[in-house]
Amino acid sequence: MLRFTYMKYLITTLFIGFLFIANLSFAQEDSIPPQGGGEPAADLALGEKLFKNNCASCHNYNEQKLVGPGLAGILERRTMEWLIPWVQNSQAVIASGDDYAVALYEEYDQAQMQAFPNLSDEDVIAIISYVDYASKNAATETADEDGGETTENGQTKESGIGNYFFILLGVLITVLVLIVVVLLMMLSILTRYLNQNDENLSEEEKEVLGQKFNFGKILQSRPVIIGASLFFALVITKATLDGLLAVGIQQGYAPKQPISFSHKLHAGEYEIECQYCHTGVNKGKSATIPSANICMNCHNEIKRTSPEIQKIYTAIQDNKPIEWVRIHNLQDFVYFNHSQHVEVGGLACQTCHGEIQEMEVVEQRSTLTMGWCIDCHRQTVVKAEGNEYYDRLLEFHKDPQSGNYREMVVENIGGLECSKCHY
Repeated sequence: MLRFTYMKYLITTLFIGFLFIANLSFAQEDSIPPQGGGEPAADLALGEKLFKNNCASCHNYNEQKLVGPGLAGILERRTMEWLIPWVQNSQAVIASGDDYAVALYEEYDQAQMQAFPNLSDEDVIAIISYVDYASKNAATETADEDGGETTENGQTKESGIGNYFFILLGVLITVLVLIVVVLLMMLSILTRYLNQNDENLSEEEKEVLGQKFNFGKILQSRPVIIGASLFFALVITKATLDGLLAVGIQQGYAPKQPISFSHKLHAGEYEIECQYCHTGVNKGKSATIPSANICMNCHNEIKRTSPEIQKIYTAIQDNKPIEWVRIHNLQDFVYFNHSQHVEVGGLACQTCHGEIQEMEVVEQRSTLTMGWCIDCHRQTVVKAEGNEYYDRLLEFHKDPQSGNYREMVVENIGGLECSKCHY
């Protein structure tokens, strides 16, 4: 009979455990960072890079006009022999009296295109090849984006791995519910059986059997008090640990900037490449903050009377830098090199910064914690093919039976060594 009484307490304790697991589920976060995708062929990759770094601020690869004309179908309008000298020095082509060049010059109010004497003939051919490829495949890329499965740079928008926790949680909750249902059924069957065979029961046992369910008494019982105390102790402990672990994390930080600059407009609608403004991202530790003269490359001619653009003119006239507010700020003892990740690793800016091209006001989307970086190093595959630096390492990752190379992640090349990130 004592076991019969405490079966009710067991059911209540299971219910408290169910609430505790549910509480943990709401606090669980997906810390797995998104991973980059594939890339085009070598000549198209070079053309894409050159186009985005030199041309994308003024031209779209589709038919839409930006500062200059859209470039879709450019090979149908002009030959490659005409385009190469035009890109390298458009002023010289105009001065030669070329009818098409002069007409284009007049159509755009005599605004001269910047000369690019540093681009070789092969560079220009690569740019035009990429423009032709991108314009013809724009419809396919748009369909992929509308599907919501991948972004333009090949990143997955949601990681299925992060849902494994919730699948496991659902299984555990289902099991707990089934246990409670079975116990209630056993309690009901046992009560009915004892009521039908009460001749062998003592008066004390009959009194216990005849007791009605007293919820207040159950709440005052020792098992429930201990369970509830343990539950609240765990909740308080977890909240304390979460608070301590969140020290220094600025996820969601979106400060007001001295000039209202819209990444959604510039990087999104106009598709200006990040490297055009953040010039150090491919060649140095810091991505660098854009200087005023980079803004003036476009705004000498565009929206000059805008109140926000006038702030740039004022900064130039007063010979004072624009005091942009830093958003992503690592601790002083952490070493991070942009060129190592972007130029060598081939990661897209969105891998760490989120969908920057959709942000009207930029905010810190990732936690940028040590665990977040380590997870990335454990999962990111090193792009070693065609790089002589990794030839010896690849030999150690070759399957002796099949002869194929196994995936080599950053962790395998020292990506988890303390000295890689800490001075």
